[in-house]
Amino acid sequence: MKKFLIVALFSIALVNLNSCGNADNDVDYNLNLGELGKGQPVDDCLNLGENDLVLSIQEQFTTLPGKVSILFKVSDVDGIPVSGLTASQFTIYEQGRNDACFNTISTSESQARISPNSQIFSNNAFLVLDLSNSVLSSSLDELKTATTSFVNNVMPTTTQQAFKMAIYWFDGENKLHLLNPLTASKEDLILAIDGISTDISNDPSTDLYGAVIKATDIAQDVLAESTNGGKIGAASVIIFTDGTDQASRFTKAEAQKKVDGADANISFFTIGLGAEIDTAVLTDLGKTSSVFAGNKEELETTFNDISTKISERANSFYLFEYCSPKRDGSGENNLAIQVKTGSRQGAVQTKFNAKGFTGGCE
Repeated sequence: MKKFLIVALFSIALVNLNSCGNADNDVDYNLNLGELGKGQPVDDCLNLGENDLVLSIQEQFTTLPGKVSILFKVSDVDGIPVSGLTASQFTIYEQGRNDACFNTISTSESQARISPNSQIFSNNAFLVLDLSNSVLSSSLDELKTATTSFVNNVMPTTTQQAFKMAIYWFDGENKLHLLNPLTASKEDLILAIDGISTDISNDPSTDLYGAVIKATDIAQDVLAESTNGGKIGAASVIIFTDGTDQASRFTKAEAQKKVDGADANISFFTIGLGAEIDTAVLTDLGKTSSVFAGNKEELETTFNDISTKISERANSFYLFEYCSPKRDGSGENNLAIQVKTGSRQGAVQTKFNAKGFTGGCE
């Protein structure tokens, strides 16, 4: 099995080129205006039109006797994830060395399908809770209800080892406390939340910036470990607080530098509660998305808003597989994948080598 590990985000869609013919000769790869990785703009001979959706190839590989597999992420041009796509919404185009342009491959004849990606993809979420004195004394019950709802919404209905969550908490100490380690068990997480008591903290201050820095380091380490052995992965850091940094142990600039320099596959979300938060700071640190609750009665709804965004991001990764009609001896072939949903479409082009391909693919 030939593997290519690609971590790339698409920032543009289709680049119009001057000629048709074999894409090896006609696509000017120097025209890429974004980080396209191994994916390329689709050859103009297909005339697919302007992209509304962006396909970001994460990994691709072939499996004998003739299967081609592409793991990719789908978002719109603003970076908003697109989840819930099915195999029927994809069109496959192939171009061999004898083809002037691309030929459409029947999704039914090629046995195209969207398959579970747990064998090569992992997703880890890190929920980080402010348990300083202000939370414990005034809104602990609401926080426990909100985080329980959050866990129920984010974690898959059936336990999947590809999706795990850990819960940490912070107060004024120079430490990120572990409430529950990474687990695929929704029940364990909820039990840990239920066990939070008002006497859990010994320091009433708030080390918000320290918590951001430490949580990012943990997410970086876990992501690196989970992507060993050919896997790819993504992570989410979700920070909840009801105030500003009071410990002054670290600066906002240090925390922001840590967030901005993190792996591109780590998403950052912030949730703020009450009138004492600094929304500008939380918006910067929650560079993926930030939400704010005016009072503790709004907390569960606010957590649910973020849980929806996290679930959509996790479910926007697709492992698309099909049986290619190309056979051994055809060499390197071009492949284009187009997706349509409603009035929107997007496409990406890549290559695969059909060495050893025969009939019998299922």
